[in-house]
Amino acid sequence: MARLPISVTLTMLAAALALAGCAQTPRLDRQFGTSVQQALAQQTLQPEAGNNRSPVNGIDGKAAESVYENYQKSFRAPEAQGSSLTTGVSAATGTR
Repeated sequence: MARLPISVTLTMLAAALALAGCAQTPRLDRQFGTSVQQALAQQTLQPEAGNNRSPVNGIDGKAAESVYENYQKSFRAPEAQGSSLTTGVSAATGTR
């Protein structure tokens, strides 16, 4: 019987060990993602909300665009604020 070269023997041994490592699936793999699905289910307020196809009542498109533009403008040029020291202080004028 002819002997196999050592490199072929080592390659076959490495392949056998690699396949043996993949043969057993640990219990953790079967439960992978279960905690994420459980957390998602606990955070969902109405699970059947996706089945409701009626339109949402609310603001129309033009009004919403105007509100959004005003919101964006508030960051471009914020309104000047008065001095906090003079707030609520007034000088009395006139006689009693």
